[in-house]
Amino acid sequence: MLFLGLAAAPAVAAPPPGWHPDVRAARAWAVQRTGDVSFAVRTARRGWSWRGATTYRSASVVKAMLLVAYLRRPDVRGRALRADERALLDPMIRYSDNDAADAIHERVGVSGLSALGGRAGMRHFAPYPVWGGSSIAPVDQARLFFRIDRLVPRRHRAYAMRLLRGVVSTQRWGIARAVPRGWRIAFKGGWGPGVTQVVNHQAALLTHRRLRVSIAVMTADNPSHDYGAATQQGVAARLLRGLARIAKGKVVRVRRGLGRPQRSR
Repeated sequence: MLFLGLAAAPAVAAPPPGWHPDVRAARAWAVQRTGDVSFAVRTARRGWSWRGATTYRSASVVKAMLLVAYLRRPDVRGRALRADERALLDPMIRYSDNDAADAIHERVGVSGLSALGGRAGMRHFAPYPVWGGSSIAPVDQARLFFRIDRLVPRRHRAYAMRLLRGVVSTQRWGIARAVPRGWRIAFKGGWGPGVTQVVNHQAALLTHRRLRVSIAVMTADNPSHDYGAATQQGVAARLLRGLARIAKGKVVRVRRGLGRPQRSR
């Protein structure tokens, strides 16, 4: 429903009716995988997590924060973007271009990322002078992505979401391969070798009409990138079970008190 004067604002979020993530199945999958795994999920009313406060080096996941922080700058938020700005923001998100991220980070700075983290209520986020070394945690990324569109100034909101929904096909692994039918995904991933570990992280917002679910899955100490991506996909597929039925309008009632998953803190 649209209200006069508010057409440009995102619809008020509603939790998927009768649904919660299958934390038990996701955890069972995670513990049998090699390496370090953690995850978090949020809806409009609550959150769930397993090892959700575990921190990792961000790799390219933090580029989503760079995008939002740049668009929130006082000298950017109220005007149209220039061609040279789009020439940095587009490849930074859609292709995960590191040179573009370096240029945007020079303009945003540690202070800009820190301010965004505070605005988003992120308790475990710590920016780093080299953006890929920033510390992130699943609970914070799920919190950020649940309202990432609302953190972007209204003038730039559609543009930012178009980038996050337009990540190139070669980088649509992990969570992006577990999206339930009928749902859209806006996301950012991060991967690569750290000092002592191969990391694979993703954080995402899934939407269907007024319904929204955010999810973050983080892995480290993977034998390879492909292995970490498969771990992410397996965790996400289990957490997101049942959402496809909701998109079709088939709501499954859940009896209270049965199999209730862990609540995040």
